[in-house]
Amino acid sequence: MNIKATSAIPIKAGALAALAALALSGCGNSHQQVQAWMNTAAAGMNGKVEKIDEPRRFEPYKYASTAMVDPFDPAKAAPPAKTTAREEPRRRREALEAFPLESLTMVGMLRQKGETYALIKAGANLYRVKIGSYLGRDEGLVTDISETGLVLKETVRDAGGDLMERRSTLVLQEQPRA
Repeated sequence: MNIKATSAIPIKAGALAALAALALSGCGNSHQQVQAWMNTAAAGMNGKVEKIDEPRRFEPYKYASTAMVDPFDPAKAAPPAKTTAREEPRRRREALEAFPLESLTMVGMLRQKGETYALIKAGANLYRVKIGSYLGRDEGLVTDISETGLVLKETVRDAGGDLMERRSTLVLQEQPRA
């Protein structure tokens, strides 16, 4: 009996091997078709890689102009020190020169004995200024007063440290009536 059982096993294994060979033979045909398609698709392709240009050489710029302002000078980048901008004879500083211009408010205008005055509020106090008066921290000289506001000529330093004039206005602020 042992002999019969061992002889049946090789027959089954042989049948299995024949089936596997038959199944794999079908894949061979498909492989040939894929290879043929790849050959026709690759026929029109060019495998050439174009050479790229050499990178340009970086040449640093040397800032050698002594007549121009050095943009990297830390003294020029810092805000200017508070110094007297004008070269005037020493004059007595007026009360409103202690306040920044942004904190001052024009609340009215009045004419008295042929003079025009602007009424300026600084903190809780009210001041009367006329053309020729100074106000603000940048030596703002009042050059014109009208019913809508006043015009100042301020002297400030630019980024290069040089003096320049700047025109500013202080507009009349309407006060709500109680």
